[in-house]
Amino acid sequence: MGPLKSLKIAEFAGIGPGPMAAMALADLGATVLRLDRVEPSGLGIGKPPRFDILLRGRKRVALDLKTREGTALALELIERADAVIEGFRPGVMERLGLGPDICFAHNPRLVYGRMTG
Repeated sequence: MGPLKSLKIAEFAGIGPGPMAAMALADLGATVLRLDRVEPSGLGIGKPPRFDILLRGRKRVALDLKTREGTALALELIERADAVIEGFRPGVMERLGLGPDICFAHNPRLVYGRMTG
């Protein structure tokens, strides 16, 4: 299981350090749920998810964060999470209605990890 077996992490799909951090947390036993885009972003070289080693050890769900329903579902997941990992450009999460202030209002004990490459 690992030392982090009691932690629940919500990871917003991205590239760079976010997926690597989520993979490491999953390897240490955390339950990590990756919130993917409904349509692939076209970033990097396309490959089937089963061949993407950075997706190891976690489940995935596709959400359209540009819809009210997608944002509401993401907030429901964040309410039950211990931490969030996101690596979007500055201001993107705020525009989606999922910035730190909103997430903390829904879950005051949340650890919000924001990083970019």
